[in-house]
Amino acid sequence: MKLIIATFSFLIMLFSCNTNENKISLVEVTKTTFDTLDTIKKPSLNITKDFVLGKFDYKNDSTFIKMSSAYTAKEIYLNRQVSRAFLEMYNAAIKDGIELKILSGTRNFHEQKAIWERKWAQYKHLEPTERAKKILEYSSMPSSSRHHWGTDLDLNSLNNSYFSSGKGLKIYDWLTANANTFGFYQVYTDKNNERTGYNLEKWHWSYLPLASQYIVFYNKRIINDDINGFKGSEQAQKLNIIKDYVNGISKKAKDYK
Repeated sequence: MKLIIATFSFLIMLFSCNTNENKISLVEVTKTTFDTLDTIKKPSLNITKDFVLGKFDYKNDSTFIKMSSAYTAKEIYLNRQVSRAFLEMYNAAIKDGIELKILSGTRNFHEQKAIWERKWAQYKHLEPTERAKKILEYSSMPSSSRHHWGTDLDLNSLNNSYFSSGKGLKIYDWLTANANTFGFYQVYTDKNNERTGYNLEKWHWSYLPLASQYIVFYNKRIINDDINGFKGSEQAQKLNIIKDYVNGISKKAKDYK
């Protein structure tokens, strides 16, 4: 491999395999090209800036599927791989007398914007930074939500107290004991020295086999200036949205490989 200093070229070996043959393709990518690419390609996974920012129509995206109403409280779409993993988890839970219900799944930029701006108006008595902080207790700025990716689920209730006793506690105990087996992790655990950003959300579970790849791309390609197009977006820089909120997840989630 030759290093060409003028263009900072490098070679990436891409391997693909099937039952009939093994193929090796060689792709040359320059640093200049990489800096302008909107897509990072991995086996069976294409990630774009628009995707991680939620600026796409998941209902017309073949990698997403509408979930049956048997598992949801409303019309909900998920990434197909996440859907399969959830159904496996659902069936395992049913065998143990636990029923999981999806309250929220994929939300694109426009849907997150509607939630954000409704709350922005609700807290209009506060000055802008405090208004944003109040919303950010439980809701993401558009372009910074994990729900954009189709990997994250809100299950059974949107109140932490529900999971503290009775049926809710049984559901939460089952999830904490078993969800990781199916790839789902609670990303917003109790806030302590290892976590910043959103408050505790016992209902929010993320499918890390995909989400962990999306957040790597997000951190490489997205800056605070990309978080725009809604009321209060200027607060993204002031409140370190990417550092403290997008990356304000549990240590277990950060360490996932």
